[in-house]
Amino acid sequence: MARGTEPGKPSGAIKNARNEPGSGELDQRLNRLEAELAKKGVFKQPASEDERSATASSVAQAMKISSEFIAGVLVGALIGWFIDRVAGTSPWGLIVFLLLGFGAGVLNVLRSAGYVAEQGNIKSSAEKNDKK
Repeated sequence: MARGTEPGKPSGAIKNARNEPGSGELDQRLNRLEAELAKKGVFKQPASEDERSATASSVAQAMKISSEFIAGVLVGALIGWFIDRVAGTSPWGLIVFLLLGFGAGVLNVLRSAGYVAEQGNIKSSAEKNDKK
């Protein structure tokens, strides 16, 4: 692994290589390559404000969903551990409540993603169907 004095800065061997004879030809080739890539539009244009806000919104949604899942699993594990300590049923309480927490976490993720209706929405949609 190359070790330079500063991260992102070339080490001494790379600095010396640029000063060697023949490096001018490499610089010319590099400049031509960059010019050709710029003509073809290979370099990505900066994202618009709408794209950046959509990306930030997606990241926030992903963090919310993942934290809900992790919270469900951790709460289930803590309840199971507590029951094992009190009742002396180790490790069965932990196993059962860890699985229940996993199920609750998956259900929370599905609710947040909109794949499963929440309890209040089920009743209101059933009432609407009865009125028809």
